[in-house]
Amino acid sequence: MWIEAPARHAAALPHFAERLKQRILNKTAKVGVIGLGYVGLPLAVEFARAGFDVIGIDVQPAKVAQLNSGLSYIKDVSDDVLAPLVRSGKLRATADFSIITELDTLDICVPTPLRKTKDPDMSFVVSATAEIAKYLHPGLLVMLESTTYPGTTDELLLPKLRESGHRVGEDFFLCFSPERVDPGNPDFHTANIPKVVGGITPLCTEMGALFYQQALETVVPVSSTRVAEMVKLLENTFRMINIGLANEMALMCNRMGINVWEVIEAAATKPFGFMPFYPGPGLGGHCIPIDPFYLSWKSREAGIEARFIELAGYINGQMPEHVVDRIQGALNDVQKPVRGSHVHIVGVAYKRDINDVRESPALDIIHLLRRLGAFVTYSDPYVPKIALDDGELQGQDLFPATEQADCVVIVTDHTNVDYHAIVERGKVIFDTRNALKEIRSPKISKL
Repeated sequence: MWIEAPARHAAALPHFAERLKQRILNKTAKVGVIGLGYVGLPLAVEFARAGFDVIGIDVQPAKVAQLNSGLSYIKDVSDDVLAPLVRSGKLRATADFSIITELDTLDICVPTPLRKTKDPDMSFVVSATAEIAKYLHPGLLVMLESTTYPGTTDELLLPKLRESGHRVGEDFFLCFSPERVDPGNPDFHTANIPKVVGGITPLCTEMGALFYQQALETVVPVSSTRVAEMVKLLENTFRMINIGLANEMALMCNRMGINVWEVIEAAATKPFGFMPFYPGPGLGGHCIPIDPFYLSWKSREAGIEARFIELAGYINGQMPEHVVDRIQGALNDVQKPVRGSHVHIVGVAYKRDINDVRESPALDIIHLLRRLGAFVTYSDPYVPKIALDDGELQGQDLFPATEQADCVVIVTDHTNVDYHAIVERGKVIFDTRNALKEIRSPKISKL
């Protein structure tokens, strides 16, 4: 499906655009992806499955070697899907950026974290762009997918790529297309999530949309890179602010002795004008805790104060401390101090049924508990170990750790955990996710 882009004046395509168009349509275009993580690898797989020859570029030799052996390191890409593509030669990986000279298209899927000062760290994008500039050649379609602030593509990438003397929209083509990956989602994945794309010029947009249409179900062209960049930030800011509201409601309801989960479920029965969002121990993942601050940073640069974003960020950022306060309260109720108590964390991934711990609130909760003198262990069926400031912490078997702990805290509600057994064996249980919705016990307290 192709959602129509703003019309471009009918005319013969420039030579390099026509050549690129034909290579895309007959699937002889060589596709490149820089960054083989949660975004890049699934994208590379979809284009390989669509019949293109795909080359992934990554600076981590271990990833390159593992991919070239047909073994996936990402849960959403199974070995059964990856291995045949590698064996057939449709997908391979390299750490050598000079391969760009052989490519027709190139997607940039590198991390864009925040610095501690909450301003964007664009070092990975800058580094990737510098490598592309070395090997830029006529006919190359370059697309940035890394989440960033409005203006990145035309303010940061375009000047660097223009240094070669090639003309954008004629000799090479530059677009922004925000990634919309939701790790672990069984219903929506790279192929069936609508793909927004905006180019520096209308012809850039046309080339980018044509490319994505070959492997993805729905393509949504927009008028510019800035629009496409803002789309992603709006999506995640919307979610972050509404989660912040749900978390604030949880704080209020706790003080008033009201079950916030029951309130939300009842409100969700309204068939219009309400969309349920749920409280939790804090925000995790690469997008929701980070992307809105790209927008607030850019807004400040434009002299605008992003009050909703800053306030929601503050509320969400306080949730790990609120969880620890509630754990202290639960232990106090059984005459135990936090210091010296054994607290067992169930689930450290940032959301259910995945192995991703990026920005996970569980890490903050563990840090805060240890700072108060608690002995902290964890179990997670997807995460065998986690890195902390003072070294690694190995995961424990759920049982007998649950029996040994003074307090069990459910931070991530994985679906393959036996919650009835946790309640039966645990002494004190604090549930931050309403995972124990159907279980009644005086041992349980909830967010």
